[in-house]
Amino acid sequence: MTNETSIYESGLAPNAANYVALSPLSFPQRTAEIYPDLLAVVHGDIRRTWRETYERMLRLGSALQKRGIGKGDTVSVIAANIPEMFEAHFGIPMAGAVLNAVNTRLDAEAIAFILSHAEAKVVMVDPEFSEVVDTAIKMSGRKDMLVVDIEDASFDGGRLIGEMTYTALLAEGDPNFQFELPGNEWDAISLNYTSGTTGDPKGVVYHHRGAALNAMSNIVTWGMAHHSRYLWTLPMFHCNGWCFPWTIAANAGVCVCLRAVRAEPIYQLIRDEKVTHFCGAPIVLNMLANAPDELKDFSHEVKVMTAGASPPAAVIANMESMGIEVTHVYGLTETYGPSVVCAWKTEWDGLDGEKKSKLKARQGVKNVALSGLMVADPDTLEPKPHDGTSIGEIFMRGNNVMKGYLKNPTTTDKSFKGGWFASGDLGVMHPDGYVELKDRSKDIIISGGENISSVEVEDVIYTHPAVMVAAVVARPDEKWGETPCAFVELKPDHDVSEADLIAFCRESMARFKVPKRVVFGDLPKTSTGKVQKFLLRDLARALADDGLRDFARALSDTK
Repeated sequence: MTNETSIYESGLAPNAANYVALSPLSFPQRTAEIYPDLLAVVHGDIRRTWRETYERMLRLGSALQKRGIGKGDTVSVIAANIPEMFEAHFGIPMAGAVLNAVNTRLDAEAIAFILSHAEAKVVMVDPEFSEVVDTAIKMSGRKDMLVVDIEDASFDGGRLIGEMTYTALLAEGDPNFQFELPGNEWDAISLNYTSGTTGDPKGVVYHHRGAALNAMSNIVTWGMAHHSRYLWTLPMFHCNGWCFPWTIAANAGVCVCLRAVRAEPIYQLIRDEKVTHFCGAPIVLNMLANAPDELKDFSHEVKVMTAGASPPAAVIANMESMGIEVTHVYGLTETYGPSVVCAWKTEWDGLDGEKKSKLKARQGVKNVALSGLMVADPDTLEPKPHDGTSIGEIFMRGNNVMKGYLKNPTTTDKSFKGGWFASGDLGVMHPDGYVELKDRSKDIIISGGENISSVEVEDVIYTHPAVMVAAVVARPDEKWGETPCAFVELKPDHDVSEADLIAFCRESMARFKVPKRVVFGDLPKTSTGKVQKFLLRDLARALADDGLRDFARALSDTK
């Protein structure tokens, strides 16, 4: 009788030859070695190769280390989509530190909270935001923080508030810096704060493994060809630009920077720089679709990835009618941005435009980095039937789920249920396994005991030719408890009355779902294009019927 040893008992173990921690820091290293002379960054008159860009990343990491910044230290960056923000996604973690890209639309009080809560050791500041950051620094009380000014020719104005410039900091660094990959791929790489619309922002911690996997998943999900040319319409502070700084480095692509998201420069860069890919919320797609036709003078293939809110089928149809292929994704800050994708199937190619758009408006299936996706009862975790109608909460699990919330164990524990991350979003699972988002749990309208999806009502309103943006929220009602209230932003030179829009909705939905009120005006939006429904909910609750008509004045009073 021979002694048999199970493969699991054979003594085989990870070693330096067969195990290296996953980290996106290896991506630019590889790209710079193989394609040193290929274009990496475009920003106005700046055009840098991968050799030059990688050297700047190394200098940044080296300079930070020389100044005592190391493992676990937080470095905050408040900047537009400029090369320095791109470099920070690599240079800061090369020093062992944690990148904290801060929302540039926040006020001084919110920025001060973040700097204090994150215990930032360094803050790098774009001149466009120097005034608000200067105030925030004073409010934060962090007197020992190194403040670095990022000088940028694309912004005319601002003032220097720091001890040194970014250029001077790079000059202190070694272009041959030998950085170390993390000893543990679970180490933090970045810290992203949620919007904080219902309280202080929560600090979401990403690890190197999740960042690397979701970055590579973007390439697979989108079918990105090598050396894709990516336009920065999505803020890099938002879920680290959905992990696309790391994706571009892995793809050996081109990072086309853009300070302000406006239709004219977007179309110009698409044409002149032969942009192949960009990302944006549905509000950005809507802006581009409704831009003057003379701007749309490109002839090459362009792809856009959209998320942030459920894109109306009409918006998708408008984009694809002008030759821009839309991929719909879904995720949260807590899942590194896009973790679910509406994967397209070739058998759908022959469908008409309307049916295609409705399919693409669904959130979809897990991406290759996500391990699990389900729609389930939030209390029992019992999966809902795959019938396209049974509403439950969307749950995810996998490597692209956050480590947790910084210094917030109670909320962290609440977000993880039975080995799943609870999204707080409500949706249905279709028979083909595709998830469709119906609403945030707080956005569901309960009228006379019936659940109404605000997304479903918005989707109908968007099909009206005069509507640019629509948002539907609950309005208290003595008889029904709640009824839908629509806030609508019209296209330029278009008009429609409240009565006509209500009548239009009645033609396409059950009467109990039809908005009882329609209010016209410019809708409040976040920096990533999401409509700020919490403001609209406050207005719908607080204002009398006559007050609702004076939308602009009422909105200004809430700010």
